[in-house]
Amino acid sequence: MADKIHTSVDLTGEDIHWAPEGGLSYGRYLALDRILSAQNPLTDEHDELMFIVIHQASELWLKLCLHELDGAIACIKAGDTGPAFKMIARIARIQEQLTQSWSILATMTPADYLRFRDKLGQSSGFQSAQYRMLEYKLGNKNADLARVHENTPVHAEVVAALNAPSLYDVTLQILAKAGFDLPKDATERDWSTPYLPSQAVEDAWAEVYRNTEKHWALYELAEKLVDLEHRFQQWRFNHMKTVERIIGYRRGTGGSSGVGYLVKALDLRFFPELWTVRTKL
Repeated sequence: MADKIHTSVDLTGEDIHWAPEGGLSYGRYLALDRILSAQNPLTDEHDELMFIVIHQASELWLKLCLHELDGAIACIKAGDTGPAFKMIARIARIQEQLTQSWSILATMTPADYLRFRDKLGQSSGFQSAQYRMLEYKLGNKNADLARVHENTPVHAEVVAALNAPSLYDVTLQILAKAGFDLPKDATERDWSTPYLPSQAVEDAWAEVYRNTEKHWALYELAEKLVDLEHRFQQWRFNHMKTVERIIGYRRGTGGSSGVGYLVKALDLRFFPELWTVRTKL
């Protein structure tokens, strides 16, 4: 007997033939049984499910960010900037999705959150290993923050991200390869330490911006990085304001300073000279 075929109709009116029974289906391909059973509220409070879904969805977007960022870094290292432009642009668009998620979370009032907050224990978004790796790969090399992940299965991966050159590090390397005279501490250094802005690097970017036709690939890369950081800062700002709206200046569940820490994070720059050069052009 032939396998039974499931048929449905999409929004265009076309028949859709599903896989034979036991074959690959939409649900199997996306592992929806595992994904949709991964929400386990600790209380009966209505808003807790929304709280869980938003954070789980954010982790999925962060996973895609890391995938695209690793690809962009590899392409730039190889001198193949074309595909890297697309990957960096995609990360910036993902950041828009992450930013939008805060507006959904902001529909939860302080009273709503306080009904289940105590059940969260010491769990905190500050403990997100993927977010930490994303910041490391973008250039915020704060080694102390890796300690949060000690004695966890992902500690080695977090440390590897800390010790690897960031997106800006590999960008400066190709800037040097293009003939710009950059100091060695900008292109050959301990990648686990914070990058310190350099006047020579700013001067090089000024030359790129003044002669865009000659340095078009570097100019386009610079603008992609600026757009990426712009979106990231919007995400940080919305995060801070949402936390302030819901818990004010109370400490975070994991012991962080909450809004105070998030406010300080707004001053961080991944690509500093790409911002300071604008004043001097």
